[in-house]
Amino acid sequence: MAGKITVDVVSDTVCPWCFIGKRRLESAIKRNPGRDFLVRWHPFQLNPNASAEGVNKLQYYKDKFGESRTAAMLPRMTETFAQEGLAYSMDGLTGNTLDSHRLIAAAGQQGPQVQDALVEELFSNYFTQGKYINDPEVLKAAGQKAGVTDSDAVVKDKDRLRAEVIEELQSFARGVTGVPYFIIDGKYALSGAQEPAAFEEAFARLA
Repeated sequence: MAGKITVDVVSDTVCPWCFIGKRRLESAIKRNPGRDFLVRWHPFQLNPNASAEGVNKLQYYKDKFGESRTAAMLPRMTETFAQEGLAYSMDGLTGNTLDSHRLIAAAGQQGPQVQDALVEELFSNYFTQGKYINDPEVLKAAGQKAGVTDSDAVVKDKDRLRAEVIEELQSFARGVTGVPYFIIDGKYALSGAQEPAAFEEAFARLA
């Protein structure tokens, strides 16, 4: 078996293309069964000044992109999600993602499998189930389902891992202009929700 490949993913939990990128990365990994992969998730905030209370998701899109552009975007996003076997929902609220990133960081301390399971659960909550992932109860439930043993304590303690996450946010904000952003073995970078073939090409270069 070839050596382990580390994939560092910079993403935001309210970024639809980050969920698509996760699926496409997973497809590429499945096509390389003879290799060992370590996937690690890192924080990014598309809107660091977003309200902690949350605002209507659809209205936020309309305010940000305009009525006509939003109307054009949503069918495309729905189709793209469907191609990856996912439903796309514009129900619910959107808002600040710092607490979700704190919980992801806590999950990472328990190992990559727990962290990846939490990222999957948060994406699913937000994009397919219309849940507000800054709601403490939603975060706690997602953490418990993913196997984060102290999710309740992390959610309640707003200072838990806050400084570490903010430091990492600031670090990536200096070099990453858009997400998802994939750093493969510290040697190759891919920006955006690339097709599986793009990941496979990078993996082949490391062979």
